[in-house]
Amino acid sequence: MKKILGTSLLLFGMAVFGQTKEDSIQFKKISTEILNNGKGYNELRELTKTIGNRLSGSEAYEKSVQWAAQKLRDAGADKVWLQEVMIPVWVRGKESLHIQTSNGKWKSIKMLSLGNSEGTNGKDISGDIIMVKSLEEYDKLPAEKVKDKIVFFNYPFDQGNVQTFISYRDASPYRRTAASLTAKKGGKFAIIRSLSSAFDDVPHTGNMRYDENVSKIPAITIGNTSADELETLLKNQKVTARLNSNCGMKGEKLSHSVIGEITGKKDQSVIVVGGHLDSWDVGEGAHDDGAGIVQSIEVLRTFKKLGIQNNHTIRAVCFANEENGTKGGKQYGKIVKENNEKHLFAIETDAGGFSPRGISLEMDDPQRNQIKSWINLFLPYGVYNFEGKYSGSDIAPLHEMGVPTAELVPDPQRYFDIHHTAEDTFEKVNRRELLLGSAVMTQLIYMIDKNW
Repeated sequence: MKKILGTSLLLFGMAVFGQTKEDSIQFKKISTEILNNGKGYNELRELTKTIGNRLSGSEAYEKSVQWAAQKLRDAGADKVWLQEVMIPVWVRGKESLHIQTSNGKWKSIKMLSLGNSEGTNGKDISGDIIMVKSLEEYDKLPAEKVKDKIVFFNYPFDQGNVQTFISYRDASPYRRTAASLTAKKGGKFAIIRSLSSAFDDVPHTGNMRYDENVSKIPAITIGNTSADELETLLKNQKVTARLNSNCGMKGEKLSHSVIGEITGKKDQSVIVVGGHLDSWDVGEGAHDDGAGIVQSIEVLRTFKKLGIQNNHTIRAVCFANEENGTKGGKQYGKIVKENNEKHLFAIETDAGGFSPRGISLEMDDPQRNQIKSWINLFLPYGVYNFEGKYSGSDIAPLHEMGVPTAELVPDPQRYFDIHHTAEDTFEKVNRRELLLGSAVMTQLIYMIDKNW
């Protein structure tokens, strides 16, 4: 009798918070289907190995647009279309960095220009390096100490945070602002220590910005090992650097985000699941964000394969130009606003294809609490963390319009070892981890569609 009463109370509690025993059964069906038959891993192999990295404006990106449209059709979307968007075109070209120490010999250093940086127009630019360990230290330097120098911003990634995205956000101002800060005091170019959790010599690129009315000088990044070696040298001797690079902005061009959906049976209010189709021009863009693209497509495929009759329209969006402009997300939000199109919810997956550990919820407390009340459904799949209050940059315009937004939270420990590097390849992605992320996304969308 006691056992029967306990079971009844458990089922009553589940029903009160919008979940039932049938939901648990549906979660299992979703997971079983994706782990056994999911196509995301093979599709990621195809995307990364036949197309490769996909910088906005490149020929490879345009190939990926057609690829994504076909995969959405194959997944069972009843509508697929391309959404026009003007995107910035940035090219890297050949680049090199050398340093000269007191013995007079020049040494080549692994480096990458930061995205959207201007280069040297193929000419050598050289000067003595000065090092600062923080923005506060740099602010105290008089302009005469910086003029005609190369500034090395040697701010390390904080290894003490278990949540590595905290360390990334802490270090990211150096990448964004180093060039303009250096230019304001008359420096020749800026070097930053990579935003990397790895103890290796792999440079990490990423987006930077220029302040208005400031000279557009080059900004480059070096790996952790080179940064440590350079720090040691600078403590004991003068070091000269020589940069030659051909990167720069080449205007804008018309491109596209890719959208596919399954129309709702009850109404056409939209639930968005998405990632960004573009990547940086090094590596293969596997974790960032090929993983998010194939996971989003898998959501539609699973709804169709299991015959789930969605109440609302489930829409997968492959956003253009997240890495160096977020033009795709901004354009999507603009069109939604112009069309007065009702959106119930949006989730982005842009933190790698590692094992899912949580869902970050950027929304009002009643909505947050409802989703958190479903935690017992997610626990068997290793998902327990619902405490985050952020979501992806592509869906930020939707959030600004009042749409509840979220982001899948995979295990973060390895992501910033390879983020924005040549190491972000298909081989770094585990099949089961990737597909579990697809399953959790599908499970969440199922619950949102049923209860909202």
